[in-house]
Amino acid sequence: MSRKLNTRAYLQRIGLKSAASADAQTLKRLHRQHLYTVPFESLSIHLGEPVDLDEAALYDKIVRRRRGGFCYELNGLFAALLRELGYPVILLSAGVARLGGKFGPEFDHLLLLVELDRRWMVDVGFGENFKLPLDLDAADAQVQGAKAYRILRKDGYHILQERSGAGRWNDSYRFTLTPRELGDFEGMCRHHQTSPESHFTRNRLCSLATSSGRKTLSGTRLIETGRNGARRERSLANEREYRRLLRDLFGLRLPRGAAFKPKAA
Repeated sequence: MSRKLNTRAYLQRIGLKSAASADAQTLKRLHRQHLYTVPFESLSIHLGEPVDLDEAALYDKIVRRRRGGFCYELNGLFAALLRELGYPVILLSAGVARLGGKFGPEFDHLLLLVELDRRWMVDVGFGENFKLPLDLDAADAQVQGAKAYRILRKDGYHILQERSGAGRWNDSYRFTLTPRELGDFEGMCRHHQTSPESHFTRNRLCSLATSSGRKTLSGTRLIETGRNGARRERSLANEREYRRLLRDLFGLRLPRGAAFKPKAA
């Protein structure tokens, strides 16, 4: 066990007592539990807390302080956990889909590849995404609940697409299988914390998967989705209610005196 990473405490953080063995079935369990317990959130950006990609800092934030984070943090630390548990893990860089069929730059998103009996795509840091790892080499669509996923190959990239029900296929992101290091993502991590072009700087976000759907605080609105896409949305009364919901729905307790920065005009 790493001096920086207490695997027992991390497993408890995601509601598990142990990880039986480094196999595909346990990987699926770890992946799903992580999405159900650790929020995808951008609150540090709006609290003026710099995001530190050092493993010890990520462990302190996500495990000790029971916070969440965005892709660099969540997948960065999850990769460390998987390695401690005996999984072979490769960090991959992706460009997130944009309007007009374009994609973001290299290191726009961090995802993981775990090579076992098959090659598994692992991603606990993309918000509303697949709940179980995807088979990278599957020829057919992979159905999870009301959604289906497939991985295309085009122009040297793998492209992840998703579809809800009988709807159209939409791009999520594209990536190559070039191995990366966590430090490679520092520049884009800083960009997403500071640039007015980043959607993370424009709006507070806290989101968590549930067994039936998802619950999300987007700005000052609470959005809850259930089975078959049923959706409820409402505006919050005030900042006090916002913080109460962070605590009650997401298990997040902000430090005493922590204040969000005013929204830019």
